[in-house]
Amino acid sequence: MINTNEIRNGMTIQFDGNIYQVIEFQHMKTAKAGAIMQTKLRNLRTGTVIYKNFNGGINIDTAEVVKSQMQYLYASGDMHVFMNMETYEQIELDKSRIENELNFLTEGMMVTVMSYGEEILGLELPDKVELEIIETAGDARGNTASNAQKEALTNTGFKLLVPLFIKNGEKIVVSTSTGKYDSRAKQ
Repeated sequence: MINTNEIRNGMTIQFDGNIYQVIEFQHMKTAKAGAIMQTKLRNLRTGTVIYKNFNGGINIDTAEVVKSQMQYLYASGDMHVFMNMETYEQIELDKSRIENELNFLTEGMMVTVMSYGEEILGLELPDKVELEIIETAGDARGNTASNAQKEALTNTGFKLLVPLFIKNGEKIVVSTSTGKYDSRAKQ
């Protein structure tokens, strides 16, 4: 248990039967109500973001979320297999639990698997990943508009906009938080 005055970014807390990660917090002092901790929280089970105010000085339960480095091995139907590289333990996650993350997962990639007790909460991906372009529209010669883009399809099935100079077979760097093109991959 912690006091609401001890809340910090990245902490995991438990209330109302759910587990939340603190995204932002702000300590407010009012004349009438005293101290209030305004927080922005992400539900680690559903991914939804909520805003919650806590009165100052009350206690909140912390949640011990364990983060393990695992390697993505392969997909078997709707199940996706990950392996802990230290213990060689393998876990399977259903496609419905990691639908957004599948846009960026490639075989052999290292990810962080978050768990609470025996329950797998989800994955944390690296900030940026390398993906290969498998299909793009042809070159648009003579198009001199700045920041002109075209649609492209990656090896994971993810569609995004890329600059006109990107060609089929090229590797690019994509931001996992925004899903946008970042740069060409280093050769």
